Amino acid sequence: MIRFATKEDGEAIAPLILVILKDMELPLLEIIPEETLLAVLAEAVADPTYRYGYKRGLVYEEDGEVAGIAFGYPNEDEPIIDEPLKKVLRKYNLDEEIRIFIDPETLPNEWYLDSISVNEKHRGSGIGSKLLDALPKMAKRDGKEIIGLSVDKGNPNAKKLYSRKGFKDVAEMMISGHLYDHMQKKISE
Repeated sequence: MIRFATKEDGEAIAPLILVILKDMELPLLEIIPEETLLAVLAEAVADPTYRYGYKRGLVYEEDGEVAGIAFGYPNEDEPIIDEPLKKVLRKYNLDEEIRIFIDPETLPNEWYLDSISVNEKHRGSGIGSKLLDALPKMAKRDGKEIIGLSVDKGNPNAKKLYSRKGFKDVAEMMISGHLYDHMQKKISE
């Protein structure tokens, strides 16, 4: 079942976000111990304006467990989505100027799929595909007709999935030292 994320999902969402952060090999992982980062991410989910705030996410729930997540936002929100993290970093006595992401990721007039992640034990069962199919709801809610995403050039399986779902290459972007294909899909009426 796909549903909107809730504040209470933070502890289940955090490990799925961490998988993405590790895949991206972000410098943040060398600064903050993993256990602390999980706690920070879990708490930050409660702020609806945060990049991974509950109002920006969908959850795929199976047997009462969060099996997958998808988070995104309209491109004009990009300048503010990481501001709420400062307060949580302070609470954990961490430097509030620590940034998870520093590079711009979005293109104008799109709803951007920031992150999609499926719990390892549920991979291969179509959850990622179902979450992708649910994204137009989020995009339309936020007044967008185009969904954008970035896929690491080193992840051909993800790119195949996005292509099957109708996403097309529109640009290349450097994000955290990795080259990504930026893909977009116009939402059909």
